[in-house]
Amino acid sequence: MPGTTRPPSHVPPSQAPADSRPAEAPAVFPDSVRDRNFGLFWAGQTLGQLGVQTGAVLLPVLAVSLLSAGDLEVGVLKAAQSLAFLVVGLPAGAWVDHWLKRGVMIRADLARFAITLAIPLLWYLGILQMWHLWACAALLGIATVFFDVAYQSAVPLLVDSRSVAQANARLEATGQASRLVGPALGGWLLHLVLAPVLFIGQAAGYLASAACLWGVRDREQPKAPCVRGRLWPEIREGLAYVVRHRLIKHIVAATAIMNFFSTIVFTLMPVLVLRTLGLDPAHLGMAYSAGAVGGLLAAAATPYLARRIGEGTVLPISTALTGTAMAGFPLSVLAPGPLPAFAVLAGSMFALTAGVLVYNILQVSLRQRICPPGLLGRANASIRFLVWGVVPPAALLAGVLGERLGTVPALWIGVAGSVAAALPLVFSPLARMRVLPDGPEEDGPEQEVSEEGRSQQAARRP
Repeated sequence: MPGTTRPPSHVPPSQAPADSRPAEAPAVFPDSVRDRNFGLFWAGQTLGQLGVQTGAVLLPVLAVSLLSAGDLEVGVLKAAQSLAFLVVGLPAGAWVDHWLKRGVMIRADLARFAITLAIPLLWYLGILQMWHLWACAALLGIATVFFDVAYQSAVPLLVDSRSVAQANARLEATGQASRLVGPALGGWLLHLVLAPVLFIGQAAGYLASAACLWGVRDREQPKAPCVRGRLWPEIREGLAYVVRHRLIKHIVAATAIMNFFSTIVFTLMPVLVLRTLGLDPAHLGMAYSAGAVGGLLAAAATPYLARRIGEGTVLPISTALTGTAMAGFPLSVLAPGPLPAFAVLAGSMFALTAGVLVYNILQVSLRQRICPPGLLGRANASIRFLVWGVVPPAALLAGVLGERLGTVPALWIGVAGSVAAALPLVFSPLARMRVLPDGPEEDGPEQEVSEEGRSQQAARRP
């Protein structure tokens, strides 16, 4: 989901049914979550996220306030940010499966550092235009696709399989802490300096992330380079696994629906806040920070909710909460003044981000545990292609709807569709599963697995 976006104990496939496993989680984090490599990786992502979140409000604020962008131009900007998922999303997964994940992440961070610095440079030279923002957003999106595919495949290389969900919970908790501080800090700094200057801070976050990743040592070994003739068969293999898996296909359907309709909402949110409600960028930043508070609490509460309600049952509940909470955005126009309107926005962001975080921690953890290691990069890329590939057309649709119907009616369309995203989960096996599977399933999914994937999966069996 926009803005949203990461987050995820392995037992042999011959295990008893998953529901027979003890529901209680370990009381402490295993040692692999405490060692130097994961700590350095964790620190790098925390610093990087702080820089990214400080700049989270900058692109739309720069477009609306400095370049006087309308609904359609803001929609094109949002589409440009996510276009890479359609263009390079699938081949990126096949390539990353053959590349060292840490090296991919370092190169992606350095590319994002250089692209981000171009924005204040163009502004300083007095030539910054809207198409420059579209181009930079598209290039940043390409680098982010490679970073994110490698990132989600890197966690299992740093910690043992029983620690994957706990490692992701830590990463999500600090990511939410960055989202708590970053947007509010960015909004406040906009009172002191112009938006283009603040992109320097965002660039510094990417550089800090690359520096920390440089010091990490993982157990990944170089693989044979991807053979050109095998690229598309490997892509098809990853897609086939995702769309045929008895659990993952429902997660993909729900996430894609949510991303499509929530993109309409979040594309128009800066227009709603800055133009319709007449609030300033600091209020926009503080609204995102209120959402981060909800996400931070949700990251801590997810293990408890999973034990009490059921790991699978929580998924449709958290999705429905996310969609319903978005109704606060169009309802904010009915508030009697600026402060009540901001309170409604902040409360909505709090609730919807809490729902997103619970959902993401559990579904990403499930994917990382049940996907065969030889397919993980391609599976992640295929999922991202399917669930983020809907964002560019949704962003363009948001701009058209905003221009034709008005900002508020377009928001209501996004809210209605977001609530409906829970339906694929309600009518799936996940809704009835108190405990989710803990390793690659032997008979569950219909799948095509490469020889490498089969050999690695067999090696994990007793």
